[in-house]
Amino acid sequence: MDFKTLFGLTVIPAAALAGLIVACLGRWIRDVFFVLLVFTAPMIEFLDINYVSRDWYRGVERGFEIAIADILALSLLGSSVLFPPKGRCRLYWPPALGIMLLYFLYACFNVAIAEPKLFALFGLFRMFRGLILVLAVAFYLRSEREVRLLVLGVCMLVAFECLLALKQRYLDGEHRVYGTLDESNSLSVLLCTTAPVLVAGLNARLPKLLRAFCALTLPLACVGEVLTISRAGVVIIGIVLLATALSTATLRLTPRTIGVGLLVLLGATGILAKSWKTLASRYEESTLKQEYENKKNLGRGYYIRVAVAIAGDRLFGVGLNNWSYWASNEYGPKLGFRFVPYWGTDQPPPDVLPPGSNVDMPQAAPAHSLGALTLGELGIPGILIFTVVWLRWFQMGTSFLRPRDPAPLRRVAVGIFFGILGTFLQNLTEWAYWHIPIYYTFHILLGALMSLYYIKRTEERAAVAATETRPEPAAFMPQPAPGYS
Repeated sequence: MDFKTLFGLTVIPAAALAGLIVACLGRWIRDVFFVLLVFTAPMIEFLDINYVSRDWYRGVERGFEIAIADILALSLLGSSVLFPPKGRCRLYWPPALGIMLLYFLYACFNVAIAEPKLFALFGLFRMFRGLILVLAVAFYLRSEREVRLLVLGVCMLVAFECLLALKQRYLDGEHRVYGTLDESNSLSVLLCTTAPVLVAGLNARLPKLLRAFCALTLPLACVGEVLTISRAGVVIIGIVLLATALSTATLRLTPRTIGVGLLVLLGATGILAKSWKTLASRYEESTLKQEYENKKNLGRGYYIRVAVAIAGDRLFGVGLNNWSYWASNEYGPKLGFRFVPYWGTDQPPPDVLPPGSNVDMPQAAPAHSLGALTLGELGIPGILIFTVVWLRWFQMGTSFLRPRDPAPLRRVAVGIFFGILGTFLQNLTEWAYWHIPIYYTFHILLGALMSLYYIKRTEERAAVAATETRPEPAAFMPQPAPGYS
């Protein structure tokens, strides 16, 4: 038994148990754990251990990962169930959990029939971690107090990532910044997911210092997005920020709102003007026709054609996280792309392209489209269930748009909804949803949305019940006049 395995069998369980015990000692300790969980989610790849590692595999998951964030999530989940806030139920069924469990159970079936199974098990383990994370946040976040801590954690992570991005661009000379995520497009997705929460926090009835933190961090998020030079990201963050502002800002025109609006407009104009040359060159690199209609390059149309070919052969897909394996060994070559095939799951394949190859890397990358990736790996039933899952998330989020309410329990939920929408829009042309920093940040916000929706529905039912049980006033019955018979 090597040291890494021994560490995993002893230190990690001991740390999880110790974290649970410490979190049970006081509510403020749980608060610290939660803020740390939110803040460190984008840095999870620096705080994890990978077992049965297959670093040479080009899938979205390359081993059984355990991270500090998992220990924090387990500690929050256990302590929130054992010692719930006063007056709150110990357990409840979070909204959307049922359809998410159905999707997970289908993934289990898919992995059971998939070959090779090892890569598929990597992906299934990540899905299980996501469920634990969602439950931990949903059971912890039960009041406005926790919503404030969520906004604080989001402000901290956005500020850190964007300040690091500024350093990478202007001190380190990086052309496209990436923060702690090692990939520019992933940082772009992270900012599209989190920045709407800052707008919602700015317009919510929160403490002035926290709102000021949101106001200071929001311009950093816009600058960071521009520095990623993500073609889709710059457009999408503008859409979701505008939609969040229109949905949460006061409708009354005051000198303050006009001044803030002009300041934001001037800032955005200045940022775009300074970076327009770089952004324009990115847009000119390829057209939609080149991306989707050219059958001789690895544009985004190639991923859709591979997904369609897989769905035509296999109703249930090639297996979770198995896209790279089957695209390299079978479906890529069928479409004329000469990838170097994998030799199995236990030894790395050759990493040198043969002469005359028409691909950029020896093995195929994951599909740059969440829809195509899901169709290819989980098949037609998988993408149908996943579509229903997203629709359920959207339904929960849109329920907070009306009536307009400045209460943090309502307004922050609007920001989370538009953050989820930003993730969805950018993953139409990316697979970053599965990138572990994005996956964890997204599921933290999702768990918060599930809890806020449950609180909203509970309050609505209580209001209806109170109305139904209120006694009706007695009908006025005129009395006969004295002496009348």
